[in-house]
Amino acid sequence: MSARPMPQKTEPVPFLDAAADFRRYGKAWLAALREIGGSGCFILGPRVARFEKEAARFLRAKSALALASGTDALVLALRAANIGAGDEVVTTPWSFFASAGAICRVGATPVFADIEPDYFTLNPEAAAAAVTRRTRALLPVHLYGCPADMTALMKIARGAGARRLAVVEDAAQAFGASWAGQYASTHGDAGAFSFYPTKVLGGYGDGGLMVARRPAWTRRARRLAQSGQDAPFRHREIGVNSRLDEVQAALLLAKLADVKKAIRQRRRVARLYAQGLGGLSDVALPRARKGGEHVFCLYTLRVPPRARPRLARVFRERGIGFGIYYPRPLHLQPALSFLNIARGALPEAERAAREVISLPIFPGLAARDVERVCDAVRAVVR
Repeated sequence: MSARPMPQKTEPVPFLDAAADFRRYGKAWLAALREIGGSGCFILGPRVARFEKEAARFLRAKSALALASGTDALVLALRAANIGAGDEVVTTPWSFFASAGAICRVGATPVFADIEPDYFTLNPEAAAAAVTRRTRALLPVHLYGCPADMTALMKIARGAGARRLAVVEDAAQAFGASWAGQYASTHGDAGAFSFYPTKVLGGYGDGGLMVARRPAWTRRARRLAQSGQDAPFRHREIGVNSRLDEVQAALLLAKLADVKKAIRQRRRVARLYAQGLGGLSDVALPRARKGGEHVFCLYTLRVPPRARPRLARVFRERGIGFGIYYPRPLHLQPALSFLNIARGALPEAERAAREVISLPIFPGLAARDVERVCDAVRAVVR
């Protein structure tokens, strides 16, 4: 009597395969680490300077400053714009907390305007309506890798008869995304990127980048990033300690050389999802607005609120990674309760919090795994 074949164990589908990423870049990175260790130069070294130049060249930005995090990039961009106490900054309630937290950290007040439901980005009409005599800046977010409508937002900031507003773009999730043929982060006065490992251009730790239209902004931000120091042991103003190190710069240089290929692979995965999930009446797929190029840092669906817990359960049962970005909009965060914004005030952001769920997406994701994810979605929604 022959033995019954053992059932094949199904490999999980990770939300992000960081181990595969390390297999791709680890050898070159570890070699760079040995060089860095041998040189003894770990901070403010040649790799950081080279990365700043190459990132600025890639983005076609006037200048760039490598920093310890994307949050610091936002904070220092706002400080370079002289945003501070008594000022208001119009932004989106649908983002990671750093978008609003950076505004608060410079002493200003975030003023939330609702989002466009199809793209999850700041609604220009709502933003225009939120501008008051105290407004000093707009802070749009290119969420999930989808560019905001920068044409309309820049028109608000530079509108005829209106005083000029600074524009700081939060492009943390949108390295390589573009609007009207121009990279996200370069439409406004300044832009900020994060190099957290999940990002389109991700490191093996924290890191960030600020780009600016005016080199004077970058010079001031660079001084602020080194405790306000403009000469050895002479501090012109109160700053912070925020520096990208040589270890992260070595990896980011290698990944920057491949980032266009990585974006093409993300878009390939997005197309496979669109093919596998197209036609489901209860699912809204991510959309790239006409004139914009999406980079799919996250592939985020809308599903009916009643279906999302069931879909999450099926994903867990089948070993499929997923994320909910975000379960709570910013205006309902406890840390921002001092703004006294009532539930229901920003209905599109609140609806998004009930409906969104993000699927696995990364450059090496196999077509068979995309199909497994699609099968799980189709098992729950129609």
